[in-house]
Amino acid sequence: MTILTDILATLPGDAPVRNVIVGAHWTMVCSRYCGLASTIAPSSPHMHHDAPVRNAGRLHKKSARELASYALSDNLLEAGIGIAAINSLLPIDEKNAVDINASQILAERGRGKSVALVGHFPFIPQLRKSVSTLWVIEQKPFGDDYPAHSAPDLIPKADVVALTGSALINHTLDDLLALCRADALVMVLGPSTPLSPVLFEYGAGIIAGSRVVDERCVMQFVSQGANFQQIEGVRKVALSAF
Repeated sequence: MTILTDILATLPGDAPVRNVIVGAHWTMVCSRYCGLASTIAPSSPHMHHDAPVRNAGRLHKKSARELASYALSDNLLEAGIGIAAINSLLPIDEKNAVDINASQILAERGRGKSVALVGHFPFIPQLRKSVSTLWVIEQKPFGDDYPAHSAPDLIPKADVVALTGSALINHTLDDLLALCRADALVMVLGPSTPLSPVLFEYGAGIIAGSRVVDERCVMQFVSQGANFQQIEGVRKVALSAF
């Protein structure tokens, strides 16, 4: 979890937490800004008895930095809260920011190339039309997806590697980045992705995340179980190391 440790160490200041929502698909923490992260539910319907969220019901009384430390937890619900808290503290480097959807970047930079995508994203059918080869690697494979244990075989073959920011929640991002070729274009994407330059230090060339621009609107969608395609009031933004 070296990446997470470094991101936590470089967070700018602290802020009181104004709200915490753990929705069916997305977790939202509002402090200086509002941050999002995937909600990864326990694998067993009974695990919530054994792995409760620490201080649930009183999370809004903690500081954003205190919640950000939850990102190191092996409890995936807690880790998601931690990543959302990290995202709630991070400013955007507007001089380096481009308003663009991650799928557009992948289609352009992956055209005619071999692409490894970790995470099953809704844009996969469109992406297949522009790339030469697409390997989709998933913890819970769907359709033509490859299982997670295929990553060491497939990622080193890819010219372009796109890694879901949710890999920070299950603490696999460090290992996935280590599998990428030195000459590959590496992208970390998705609303969970911290817009932190620390990711560039670990080999990412592009980071594509999100910024909540309408707090009340997004809060309503998240609390009502919306998936990301349904959520309004979010700005999609990318930063480049180049």
